Parts: sequence; C-alpha cells; structure tokens
Amino acid sequence: MQTKSVISIHSQVAYGHVGNAAAVFPLQRLGFEVWPVMTVQLSNHPGYGDFGGGALPEAALRDLLDGLARRGVLAGCDGLLTGYLGNAALGAAVFETAAKIKRDNPGALFLCDPVMGDRDENGAGRLYVDPAIPELLRAEALPRADVVTPNLFELETLSGTEVHSAEEALAAARGLIAQGPRLVLVTSLSFEGIPGSEIGMLLASAEQAWEVVTPRIAFAQEPHGAGDLAAALLLGHLLLGRRPEEALARLAAALSRLLERTAECGGGELALVAAQEDFSGERNRPEIRRLG
Repeated sequence: MQTKSVISIHSQVAYGHVGNAAAVFPLQRLGFEVWPVMTVQLSNHPGYGDFGGGALPEAALRDLLDGLARRGVLAGCDGLLTGYLGNAALGAAVFETAAKIKRDNPGALFLCDPVMGDRDENGAGRLYVDPAIPELLRAEALPRADVVTPNLFELETLSGTEVHSAEEALAAARGLIAQGPRLVLVTSLSFEGIPGSEIGMLLASAEQAWEVVTPRIAFAQEPHGAGDLAAALLLGHLLLGRRPEEALARLAAALSRLLERTAECGGGELALVAAQEDFSGERNRPEIRRLG
C-alpha cells in the first residue's frame, strides 16, 4: 500500500510543541509522509512572554510553495493541514496554494485549523493574530476547507454568535458548514452542562453530530498545542478511512492520554515523545454521545 502524504503549513518552534512541532510527529507516527512548511519560525511559543524569531517573508513562503509545486508535491498530496498563518499576506499565499491543490487534486482532504485566539482563565476571548485574519478565514478558508477545527472562541469569532451550550455550539458549527466545510470539530468546550472537572469536543456534519467529554487535567503551567495536535489527528484518522465518530473517539483517547503524560512529566510542554504509543487512540476510547 502506498504511503499517504500530508502537507502541513503552520508555525514552527525550536523549543516545545505547538504548530508543526505538535502536528508533524503524530502524523508520522500514524504512518503518513509529512511535508512541513513554516509560516513563522520562533524559538518558543509566545505564551512564555518572550521569544525570538518571526514570520517568514511572503516572497520566501511563495518561493518555497512554488518549489514544492515543481516537485509535484502539491498535486500529489492526500491531505493539506493549515494552521497559524502569521499575517494576512502569508495567509493569502497559503489559501492560493490550497486552491491549487484542490484544483489539481479534488480528492485531497483540506483541514483548516483556524488559529486566531482563545479564552483566558477568566473566560474572556483574546485574539492573538493579525486582525485581518478572521475575515480572511471566512472569505478564503470556509469555502474551500473540507474540515474546520475551531476552539470555542474561534467558533464564536467565525460564526459571529455567542455560544453558551452544546446546542448553540452545534448551531454555530452548522452555520459554518453551510459556508463550505463538510465537518466542523469544536475543541475546548466548557459551559453549562459540562462539569468544571471535564472538557468537551463536538464534531458535526450537516446531518449528524457527536460530543465527547473527557477529564480536565490541572496543570501548574498549562501546555499549549493541544488544539494543533487534535487537528492533525483528526485529519490523519479521516485519511485512514475512519468514520467521523470513530476519528473523534480516537483523537479524544490520544489527547487525554497525552495530557495525562504531560502532567506526569511536570507540564509546561506537551509530552509528545513520552505519549507517542497512544497516538492511534486504540485504547481507552471515551464514550461518544450522538446529538440531534
């Protein structure tokens, strides 16, 4: 059987595990050939309050992507993963590439992780990207992507609606689906109906929806990158031919075990290497609840 391939266009850090540093290795462990492209190269994620490095120049990113096109990589990939864009100019180049891939290879699965921001410990939303990125994602990503994986704050930002329940999350996800994607995975669900000791994810299509809830693990220093990993694992399991609900169960099992191992290792950064045997999600899959 020919090995399937994924292009992953995301941020890259030298230290820690966010962006491509959270997505590439798990996909490789699932058996994929992965071709990573960076939009930014940083010493570490900005959550530390200090970092070195910066965004790739737009001309350099376009030249890199053109080089891949000349190798036949764009037309030949099975999946495309996009994440942190850096700025609107880089984002425009990324989505032009996505359009080329879908034109030349309509069967390629395009998953967009719409990285924009998150809620802080007090529940307030915070945008940490170029302010032009949300509109770029609405205009360019939603019509093209097969799968979109926002967290709760990003779902509200893309949909323009506030979300306070699973029912409202499903309605907002279906609003995104009406604009193009076949599937929407909402991560970091935390609201009435989900106990404070748990955290949820919701996966929706136009006709079906599923919810999974797993224990919330307390960290002295909260690790970043769990959403990046979830997007990569969802893409991987879908490319392996698994049904959406099975893909959700597997990524929930893998993510839960990873966070457990991260806590055991002291937190701070995701313990990807220590938890690598669990990326398949074969063991201890949580119960998936079917929604209306």
